[in-house]
Amino acid sequence: MIYWLFIFCSCLILSVFLTISLMRYSLAHNVMDIPNERSSHSIPTPRGGGVSIVITFNLGLLFCAAYGVVEWAVAIPLFFSGAIVAVVGFIDDHNHINAGVRLFFHFLSAAIVVYLSSGLPILQFFDYAIDFSFFGYILAGICVVWILNLFNFMDGIDGIAGVEAVTSTLIMGAISFLLFGANDIAILHFILGAASLGFLILNFPPAKIFMGDAGSGFLGLMLAALLLLSAQISEGLFWSWLVMLGVFIVDATFTLCRRLLQGHKPHEAHRCHAYQFASRKYGSHLPVTMAVLAINLFWLAPIAICISLGLFDGFLGLLIAYSLLVFLVIKFEAGNAQKQERLERHV
Repeated sequence: MIYWLFIFCSCLILSVFLTISLMRYSLAHNVMDIPNERSSHSIPTPRGGGVSIVITFNLGLLFCAAYGVVEWAVAIPLFFSGAIVAVVGFIDDHNHINAGVRLFFHFLSAAIVVYLSSGLPILQFFDYAIDFSFFGYILAGICVVWILNLFNFMDGIDGIAGVEAVTSTLIMGAISFLLFGANDIAILHFILGAASLGFLILNFPPAKIFMGDAGSGFLGLMLAALLLLSAQISEGLFWSWLVMLGVFIVDATFTLCRRLLQGHKPHEAHRCHAYQFASRKYGSHLPVTMAVLAINLFWLAPIAICISLGLFDGFLGLLIAYSLLVFLVIKFEAGNAQKQERLERHV
């Protein structure tokens, strides 16, 4: 345990140091996030701080592989798939990349992750077990790309992406370690959690630096990778991971579907997510970010633990967990473009 605590603290300290360094670099070279029609902030802010998460996690990953804590067969695919997404995001942060080109590299990285994790396991839906076979690889790839991109969509107010990453990785890492003895997978959770926490310290409302596409895309990919790798250990971990990512999955998916039904393009900039409407209603990012933290800790985490303990069916647990989240996105009218237009007319 002391060894693991050393790794966690080292990654945390490194992440804080790198985030501060990136903030100074961004200020010196005018790498700023300028408010636009999709922004939830009003003043230019340094961006690209998520690179600290990328560097910290990859160094921690290679360190653990070198000391035999993680197999090289796992470390190398994770390293290269994450590097692809991070580099593409970094370039996009500085010079816009065509959406089609960006999506190609996202699917390439997803393919590496899916190959590493062997697709989807056999999943139980109440009394029915479904073996997705080869289709499971395709479905898993689509899911990885969606989680990768929804992290970019949901990284719109101070601290929200960091809170989601820290809570999900640390809780699922503890479940993997304590309930399943999956030390190699658990340490990956804790490294990513420490890297995310180091960034969150400077991104917590009011944020001193933003994550940027390099960080949000990398985080989304690594969380999806941990989900699929955990699913190979236990089906319960698969459902538990989906539960822990529920706030982001439900808000992003509901918003996208509603906007598509309204005839909007999926890549069109907007501020129609439930969390964005909520932050405008309460006049601050802090209460919304704290609400996400509370939901993750006191609603989603207990359900995820119960699923992992086998106290009730995984799919049923997912439905229970998402019921509150669906209620909230409906309450805040996620995806309502007309509401966004009304709010902007009154600004």
